[in-house]
Amino acid sequence: MPKDSGIGASSKRREDVRFLTGAGNYTDDINVNGQAYVHFLRSDIAHGTINKIDTSAAAAMPGVIKIFTAEDFAAVGGVPCGWQVTDKHGNPMQEPKHPVLAEGKVRYVGEMIAGVVAETAEQARDAAEAIELDIAELPAVVDMKAAVQDGAPKVHDDLPSNLCYDWGFVEENKGAVDEAIANAAHVTTLELVNNRLVANPMEPRVAIGDFARGTGDSTLYTTSQNPHVIRLLMGAFVLGIPEHKLRVIAPDVGGGFGTKIFHYAEEAFVTFAAKAINRAVKWTSSRSEAFISDAHGRDHVTKIDLALDADNNFTAIRTETYANMGAYLSTFAPSVPTWLHGTLMAGNYKTPVIYVNVKAVFTNTVPVDAYRGAGRPEATYQLERLIDKAARELGVDPIALRRQNFVTEFPYETPVAVAYDTGDYNATMDTLEQIADLSGFEARLAESKAKGKLRGLGVNCYIEACGIAPSNLVGQLGARAGLYESATVRVNATGGLVVMTGSHSHGQGHETAFPQVIAEMIGIDESMVEIVHGDTANTPMGMGTYGSRSLAVGGSAMVRATEKIINKTKKIAAHLLEAAEADIELKDGQFSVAGTDKSVAWGDVTLAAYVPHNYPLEDIEPGLEETAFYDPSNFTYPAGAYACEVEVDPDTGKVTIERFSAADDFGNVVNPMIVSGQVHGGIAQGVGQALLEGVVYDENGQLLSASYMDYAMPRADDLPFYAVDHSNGTPCTHNPLGVKGCGEAGAIGSPPAVVNAVVDALQRNGSNVTHIDMPLSPSRVWDAMNS
Repeated sequence: MPKDSGIGASSKRREDVRFLTGAGNYTDDINVNGQAYVHFLRSDIAHGTINKIDTSAAAAMPGVIKIFTAEDFAAVGGVPCGWQVTDKHGNPMQEPKHPVLAEGKVRYVGEMIAGVVAETAEQARDAAEAIELDIAELPAVVDMKAAVQDGAPKVHDDLPSNLCYDWGFVEENKGAVDEAIANAAHVTTLELVNNRLVANPMEPRVAIGDFARGTGDSTLYTTSQNPHVIRLLMGAFVLGIPEHKLRVIAPDVGGGFGTKIFHYAEEAFVTFAAKAINRAVKWTSSRSEAFISDAHGRDHVTKIDLALDADNNFTAIRTETYANMGAYLSTFAPSVPTWLHGTLMAGNYKTPVIYVNVKAVFTNTVPVDAYRGAGRPEATYQLERLIDKAARELGVDPIALRRQNFVTEFPYETPVAVAYDTGDYNATMDTLEQIADLSGFEARLAESKAKGKLRGLGVNCYIEACGIAPSNLVGQLGARAGLYESATVRVNATGGLVVMTGSHSHGQGHETAFPQVIAEMIGIDESMVEIVHGDTANTPMGMGTYGSRSLAVGGSAMVRATEKIINKTKKIAAHLLEAAEADIELKDGQFSVAGTDKSVAWGDVTLAAYVPHNYPLEDIEPGLEETAFYDPSNFTYPAGAYACEVEVDPDTGKVTIERFSAADDFGNVVNPMIVSGQVHGGIAQGVGQALLEGVVYDENGQLLSASYMDYAMPRADDLPFYAVDHSNGTPCTHNPLGVKGCGEAGAIGSPPAVVNAVVDALQRNGSNVTHIDMPLSPSRVWDAMNS
């Protein structure tokens, strides 16, 4: 029977009441008394030298308070990068300065040149249009391979080239990999593109800077996934504000998908400008601005080789990837194609040796950083497309080839420096075959044929690393921050709890799932637990939410803090019950003495903590509040198997997804309904990448897909009903909840399933097509069928 409450129950999301009734409090809903507004003048060319900025006419326009240019930020630091990668020769990456406002040059369409602060947003926009610019346009470079050729235009004049780093991993494996491929019975090679994407969260970015002259305190309200990280990066490295004088508040956030992790120049600008004019300054991005200012995602070009022996066992994998960094290094950009990508190239398979080479390249485009999955989708896509191609070349069943090469014994040390603690990939595949009704595919194939449609089936597997940690390891790999999480649990006198967490919720359902965990531990109703997040003044220092880490890391911190609470309340209960502490048990909100009928309620004990009349204060101090920081000992490793069935219209090339099934191993599941919702959303984004979405630049660096007129987002009628299952979880062995993370799985597992299905449909119709790059638009599919 399904549970009604606690861990494993599909409790309804309590936060949805305010979201569905219009009572949410988003950053744009916040208005500070006397605030001004800023509009940014952004570059409309991709590369050029700024000869002159004439603001005189604009400054004289109605309502204009002040116009800021790079000169005003001369004493300010650049926007920092949070991860340093070392190349295969042991040299640090090239790391150019990222100014708040363009200094001397513009390097991509959308870069901020000036900020006009005025009484109204309309006045600021009008004045920005009156600024006279003299910019000498320079040749732009957009193509990554062209950017690293001799004589290519340099994005940064002070760097020797456009190559950020040339990373090799594991470098000592390279010789063995090359030898295995040279001596293999069969080698499959595939060249592919992982298309550039715009995250497009429902809520655009917003930032409000405020300054209190009386105290010297600055406050930033922002649409962020990790307010403490923004406070650290912006305060310490950009504006030089001590952390105790800077407060960052991220209220309700309408989706992030990675793009709201990063510290952006607009945040630093409004904080700086508010102090400069002694008034709050507000900026709300338009959707058009978002396309040219939010960090983009993906954008890899890869060649990958798979070597197999005569028995079809995988013997080696070799990849060479060009990864686009854009014009500047965003907060975590260097880590995405390296440590979040290269370490997952083993996938679910026991390949003995693997070598990954990544060349990160600067181009005259918007900076690129993490997007839902961040490196893991890129690794899964190339590996699972390659395995499907190998199966077709060898004439074997794609599922059987995967099963033959699955890792089956755990823990398993991969050749790319990670250790899988648990998993059962055969069980997950068994579940997939059942929920996808693969045995009924031939009948559905015949039905499609009768309608004149081509039907195809695509299957793939994935594994990802979540809860990125431990801090000492990632520090050695270049992280410039810890990756722990924190929680403070405060128990009120009447027994209710307030949990203050460094994790941040922007759609994950934290306000529902976290109380389920704590309520189960104590045996009280979930409604007695309140979650506080998003305000650096009211929460302990934490690293925020990304990489499916909230429950595995943030939830574990809550467990540790709650354990401290329980230990203290047991001490108090022992005094109240005149028993030994070791004999006290807590169940269903009652403390009892083992083997007796003596008990005292949770609320009575918590009241005693604040009214300490019945226990010695020399042994137990009053109050009931505990804090814990949790730093994992290893990543967690969710895994799964996905199946997609498509119909292709042979006359137009249009692809319709008829069925989609997902079997996932997320370890223990706290709220099955929320988990299913996360998988549904991830699949929608993965389908969007596979069939519809794609950023397009022309050779001059102009963004051609800069609005929803040209950038296709998935709609409801592009998606089928999903069959999802997460019942075969193998609990994580190294966190107290046994959870693995679920937020990115759908976006990781779905793109290769869709592409595999389309290629299968075409090949079943006699086509020799082996690959089509995403997005698989009707024109691309039609061209492939008819080429």
